[in-house]
Amino acid sequence: MKSTNWVINGVLAVAIIVLYVLHFSGSASPSKQAAMQSAGGTKVAYFEIDSIQNNYTFFKDVKDALQLKDMENAKQLTALKNAFSAKYQDLQKNGQYLSQGEVVARQQELQQLEKNYANTEQQLSQALQEESYRKLQEVKKKIEAFILKYNKDKQFAYVFSSNADLMYYKDTTYDITADIVKGLNAEYKK
Repeated sequence: MKSTNWVINGVLAVAIIVLYVLHFSGSASPSKQAAMQSAGGTKVAYFEIDSIQNNYTFFKDVKDALQLKDMENAKQLTALKNAFSAKYQDLQKNGQYLSQGEVVARQQELQQLEKNYANTEQQLSQALQEESYRKLQEVKKKIEAFILKYNKDKQFAYVFSSNADLMYYKDTTYDITADIVKGLNAEYKK
């Protein structure tokens, strides 16, 4: 389960970096618009990616679905572990009463259960990783599509996602996070 959480966090981190690099746009209030135009040159805006993750309903639904899938996988693996433990304890308890052939058969059964557990764990982890990637790409595409549509009248040259590790200074005049969250949630409700 820890490895799948690591995978989800890794995919989320990659999504954050990808969003940072992409060209996005957003809406700004008239005073923000005036400040952006008076700055002259290229129009640039940014949004807080953590606010998108915390407030975009679709993203939260995707995250919840992935966490639920991870919990289901953990339950399935726990059931396999418990079956192995029960059979192992039974062999330890009753092994002295079994013939040599029965002991060998049960040991082979335990080895098979162990193999089955490892294969199932790998398959579930890989499936969750692939589903996480697909779902996060879907989120990314929805954000990109919204910002492209939103930028038609705003005409920003660049829109960045803000990540504390990558941005050292930002003027809040250029923050369009609230507009993006509001628009994305409005589209998701449709």
